Amino acid sequence: MSGPVSSLPAGGVARAPLRLRLATDRLAVRILLAVALSMLGAALLIALSGHGPLTAFAAMAVGAAGSAHQIGAALNRTTPYLLAGSGVALCFRAGIINIGAEGQIAVGGIGAVAVALATPAGMPPLLAILAALLGGALAGAAWAAVATAIHIGRHVHEVLATLLLNFVAVLLVQQALAGPLGQFGAGFLQSPLLPRAIWLPRLPLIEAHPGFLIALAVAAALSFVLWRTRFGFALRVAGASRPAAAYAGFSLARLTWGVMLLAGALAGLAGGIEVLGVQRRLIEGFSLGFGFKAVTVALLGALEPLAVVPAALFVGLLEAGALSMQRQIGVPSALVAVIEGLTMMFVLAATVRRA
Repeated sequence: MSGPVSSLPAGGVARAPLRLRLATDRLAVRILLAVALSMLGAALLIALSGHGPLTAFAAMAVGAAGSAHQIGAALNRTTPYLLAGSGVALCFRAGIINIGAEGQIAVGGIGAVAVALATPAGMPPLLAILAALLGGALAGAAWAAVATAIHIGRHVHEVLATLLLNFVAVLLVQQALAGPLGQFGAGFLQSPLLPRAIWLPRLPLIEAHPGFLIALAVAAALSFVLWRTRFGFALRVAGASRPAAAYAGFSLARLTWGVMLLAGALAGLAGGIEVLGVQRRLIEGFSLGFGFKAVTVALLGALEPLAVVPAALFVGLLEAGALSMQRQIGVPSALVAVIEGLTMMFVLAATVRRA
C-alpha cells in the first residue's frame, strides 16, 4: 500500500527556508528605511530651527559613544529597554497587548531593594546580588499575575488591566518609600543607599554594569524559545489566530499566564538591575518612561527578541547623546522623543499587514 502523497511541490521543503529568509530580509530593509526616514525628518526639523543637522547628529554621536564612560552609560540606559522590550515582544507575538512593563519594572525595583536591605551582612556578595535580582524578577512576575488574573478572571481587556496597574505601581513605590523602605530624614522619597557589596560591579574599561550582558543572553534565549520550542510555536500560532490555536489544542489561558509571567519577570529583573546597578537605591519615579520605551523597542525590533537588541541600542544611544546635543549645539534634547515618535510611525507603516 502506498504512503500518503505530500501536497508540497517538489523542492517545497527546501524553498520554505529560503522564502522565510527573503521575508526576513525584506522586513529588515523596511525597518532600516523607516529609521532613515525618521532621521531625515529630524534633520529637517533641526534645519528649520536654524541649526546644522550634521553638526547636531555629530554632537549626539559624540555624547553617546565619544568615550568609554559614555559608551558604558549608554549601555546602562539600554539594559532595561532590552529586557522589558524582549518580554513585551513575546506578549505581542502571542496577540497579548501587555502595556504594563513600566509598573512591573517599578514593582521589581521594590522587590530587589527589599531583599537587598534584608540581606544578612555576612552573605557572599554574589549570592546577595543574585537574591536581590531574583526578588525583583519575582515581584515583577507577581505584578503581571495581578493583571493576568483580572484579564482572564474578570474578562477585562489586557490593555486596560496592564495600563491602569502602572499607575498603581507608581503609588506602591511612593508608599514603600514613605514607609518601611524609606530613608528617615531624607528630603525626598528614596530608600537608604544599598550596601556596597550588593552594587552591580562594573565591566573593565567601560563604566557599564553586567546587566547589558544579561539582557543579551536573555534576548538570545527568548529567540530560541520563540522559534525552537513548542511553547514558542504555540505563541506564534495564538498571535496569528487564536481560534486556530484553540483548535490545535493549545490552552489560551495557559499561554496567556505563561507569557505574561515571563514578561513580568523580565521587567522586574530590569527594575532590579536598574536599582542595583545605576541608582543604588530605590528612588521615586525611577521607572518612569521605561515601560513605554520597551513597547517602542519591541515594535522597532519587529517583535523578534534578537532584533530588539539593535532597537534597544538605537533608543539607548539616542537618549544618551541627547543632552550632549543640547549642551553643545542648543538643539533641545526633546528632539529625541520626536525621532522616536517618527521612527515608531514609519516602522508601523512599514510592517503592518493589510487586512
